[in-house]
Amino acid sequence: MRRPAFRSALVLAATLSVPGRSLAQEPAPEHHHHADASPSWTWTADANVFFGYNYQQRKFTDFSVWESQNWFMVQGQRPVGPGTLTLPAMFSLEPFTMHDIGSPQVFQTGETYKTGPLIDYQHPHDFFMQLGGQYRVLRGEVGMHLAAYIVGPPALGPTPSMHRASARDNPTSPLIHHYTDSTHISFGVVTAGLDLHGFAIEASSFKGEEPDEDRLNIDRPKLDSWSVRGSWRRGPWYAQFSGGHLHRPEPFELFDMTRLTASIEFNGAVRGRDVAATALWGQNREVHGILDGYLFEWDVRADRHGFLYGRAETVAKDLLDLGGPDPPGFSEFHRISQVAALTIGYVHDLVERRWGRIGIGGDATVYSVPENMLDAYGSPHSYHFFMRYRPSGASSTPHVH
Repeated sequence: MRRPAFRSALVLAATLSVPGRSLAQEPAPEHHHHADASPSWTWTADANVFFGYNYQQRKFTDFSVWESQNWFMVQGQRPVGPGTLTLPAMFSLEPFTMHDIGSPQVFQTGETYKTGPLIDYQHPHDFFMQLGGQYRVLRGEVGMHLAAYIVGPPALGPTPSMHRASARDNPTSPLIHHYTDSTHISFGVVTAGLDLHGFAIEASSFKGEEPDEDRLNIDRPKLDSWSVRGSWRRGPWYAQFSGGHLHRPEPFELFDMTRLTASIEFNGAVRGRDVAATALWGQNREVHGILDGYLFEWDVRADRHGFLYGRAETVAKDLLDLGGPDPPGFSEFHRISQVAALTIGYVHDLVERRWGRIGIGGDATVYSVPENMLDAYGSPHSYHFFMRYRPSGASSTPHVH
């Protein structure tokens, strides 16, 4: 396994050259059009980088590691014919700044390591997180867009956690990540949509399988799954309901999956104080049963330089029998464990310049352990201490879905 601590430290220095206007992962279906729009390219960039110490404690086992969670994004936009062309690209250095197996995280599941299911680890994100383009045309009050990605997000789920304003100060992925927004890295996506007066409907065809264990390559694109999402946006509010059919998302399972999600996001001000909050539900309908997850997370400006963040979630996990050897055409009963986690954290900006903001922060997490997991997990807890870099102004720029 690689030792990523030294390379992780270099990431902070590398990001200081990233310009500071925020953008989002899903540049549909709402854009701002100006009568004097220039025919030349307009470029924007965004990033989020954590480097710190991660400690996870559970019965019989302590995990501790220095690591970096990070992503970088650049987007070009220009008028083309009657519409607007948008070309986003997104990358992560996590293949170099995390261990091959990923980041230790109690009760986390999703994807594989050495062909087996990951348990108690959050996988590194692929180097290529998004490559593609979108073309949008406005006819009267109706917007129409068509997007195609070699790798990117289908119309399924809420704003991905790394782009949600309520989660951007939290270095840890939600435990329900693979119930809601894990498809934000799909190799092969085609999406079409319409929007009117804040309402939008989108449909996608995409590759349902999770990325493979080679984090540096581009997996072979394929269109074998589908999704539909309806959404509504007004001011600081954004709500969506979506569903999709995923073709064999995990290589150790021989079955397809149906996923449903619903969410409400708020990113605005309450009594003059910046507030971001998300309520989220996700459900995976598998051959072994129906697994539900619920989340509420928040990020509140405590003072001029400080932010309080937190996350509460409960989720049904297939931990005891995940990856069991079910023969084709036959499935065994899987024991389900209802786990829960509560995280409270704080970030304080130490430096704020034109090139970005550097802050220090930390958080602690406690867990509710079901009876069928007590012998293996006991009473786990975890905490993080970290430095965080972000371009200036990123927290105040609305994210586009």
